[in-house]
Amino acid sequence: MTQTGSNFGFAEAETTLAPHRELTYIAAISEALREEMRRDPTVLVMGEDVGGSFGGAFKVTKDFEEEFGARRVMNMPLAELGFVGAASGMALMGLRPVVEMQFADFISSAFDSIVQFAATAHYRWGGAVPWVIRAPADGGIRSGPFHSQNPEAWFVHTPGLKVVAPATPADAKGLLIAAIRDNNPVIYFESKPLYRSLKGHVPAGEYVVPIGEARVARPGRDLSIITYGAMVREALAAAGALADDGVDAEVLDLRTLKPLDTEAVLTTARKTGKVLVVHAANKLAGTGAEIAALIAEEAFEWLDAPVQRLGGLDTPIPFSPPLEDVYRPSAAKIEAQARALAAY
Repeated sequence: MTQTGSNFGFAEAETTLAPHRELTYIAAISEALREEMRRDPTVLVMGEDVGGSFGGAFKVTKDFEEEFGARRVMNMPLAELGFVGAASGMALMGLRPVVEMQFADFISSAFDSIVQFAATAHYRWGGAVPWVIRAPADGGIRSGPFHSQNPEAWFVHTPGLKVVAPATPADAKGLLIAAIRDNNPVIYFESKPLYRSLKGHVPAGEYVVPIGEARVARPGRDLSIITYGAMVREALAAAGALADDGVDAEVLDLRTLKPLDTEAVLTTARKTGKVLVVHAANKLAGTGAEIAALIAEEAFEWLDAPVQRLGGLDTPIPFSPPLEDVYRPSAAKIEAQARALAAY
């Protein structure tokens, strides 16, 4: 059970009058965090090597300690269970910790603190645990099985949590700000492959993307590709290739996995009648299965083909580049499966 009304007063900022500027995906995350720490003195960061000039494994908090001090930029030992538990205690006492996992893979060490305590506190006794866990996820960068996982389905399955997965620099900023301000525990999955390879427009100043709202990244009429995170970029590339042959694919970027924007999912399914759900996590029991079941239950009569899924293989993520390419979805794989779906 999550608290309601936590996005009250937050509207997605108007961007039409804002000067155009571009940031990388990772710079947008860093900017959101710095701006929220300046705005709200209860916001602090915790994690392994986040302080000093090092600024974490990916340099998101580089030089933060110089501006905010060691009491708000806290280096933690290799003890995820302990410092996530500490973050929950801080949150209960009125602070808003943002916890950095060096890699999303290591979040399993803190599983008990997250799913047994933080996720249930509001349901059990009305306690608010407004922390955010930043979880750098996904592969494609040859990091092997312990630095490439996509464990979002664990947390989507857990009542009491919110789960977001931005796919653009603007959403990386807007969803992180929304997550920090939310009164529920939020798992914020960052896509490592996008960190410095994806650049895009990011509004300056306060910019909030409401949690729970998907966006149509590309309108289309012939079939729908529903996805999130780094796979949005792959889906858009596939849709561009399909368009060259007259197949008009709509791409729906979920942005939030929990609460899921069910209306947006059903709207695109009813619009095109053919749906392909894509995620980098392994296909078995992934978030795509829930989306496929939702469409089968609520939009079956609009379908012109079975709902299709594309995800990683049911194996640990290989370190070998050729094997990882076989494991992982790509624009070419999305295009091939979408072509088969369009021809159904």
